[in-house]
Amino acid sequence: MMPAAEGPLNWAGLSLARPLVMGIVNVTPDSFSDGGRFLDAAAAIDHGRKLMDEGADILDVGGESTRPGAVPVDADEQLRRVLPVIEALARAGAAVSVDTRSATVMSAAARAGARIVNDVSALEDDPAALATVAAAGVAVVLMHKRGDPATMQLDTRYGDVVAEVRNYLAARVAACIAAGMPRNHIALDPGIGFGKTVDGNVALLRDLHVLGNLGHAVVVGASRKSFIGHLARATPAQDRLAGSLAAALEAVHRGAHVVRVHDVAATVQALAVWSALRKPG
Repeated sequence: MMPAAEGPLNWAGLSLARPLVMGIVNVTPDSFSDGGRFLDAAAAIDHGRKLMDEGADILDVGGESTRPGAVPVDADEQLRRVLPVIEALARAGAAVSVDTRSATVMSAAARAGARIVNDVSALEDDPAALATVAAAGVAVVLMHKRGDPATMQLDTRYGDVVAEVRNYLAARVAACIAAGMPRNHIALDPGIGFGKTVDGNVALLRDLHVLGNLGHAVVVGASRKSFIGHLARATPAQDRLAGSLAAALEAVHRGAHVVRVHDVAATVQALAVWSALRKPG
């Protein structure tokens, strides 16, 4: 098991000497947990500032839900939703990530101040995405998924889910390096809940060190996801805080450098206590 501090020294200009918390800002009407709450730009900006005050190291701003069954949102609508939020939060000093599969949105978000592109398709869904991110000079999160959000839970069969996810992400790293991206701009995300069963999600978290061994920062987004409800009988997404904290702490224990969460204050507190208890006496 690899503690976060033993992996890469930095990513996206951020030190990885301690686990980082990425706060979620969904500017969408249909995200699985908080869809519609922050669709208004002013509400999203206020929420982002609140997450900064709570200790978020990164704010991940998205204008398209990628929950199972979600329908695509065109680039113009995504831009309408996210650009005012990204600009305001970047001006406030936040390290902003844009959660999108669109090269058009990636480019505009980078110009607006985003330092990171978080792409659930690992820069594959849009043919222009790889070159766009390389040219923009921003960092990237490469995530594994299967199929489209609308269909990804229809086929969750793997021979070896950990090996297949690892090999896919290794190939995407190679593509990014070939496109000219520095290694310390690249982070990897196993894609918890994206075309996986409950057992598959558990296996990926349990064997997260396999991704860490590729030598890049590892990002895990398990917050409020349905596998927690299946494991703990916490059906509504809003009732999954305790399970989300357990998953975040275990992810860090297994090698995650960044945890992507809805509940920033609670996660920051849990990590602070957990980290203090693990220090030698």
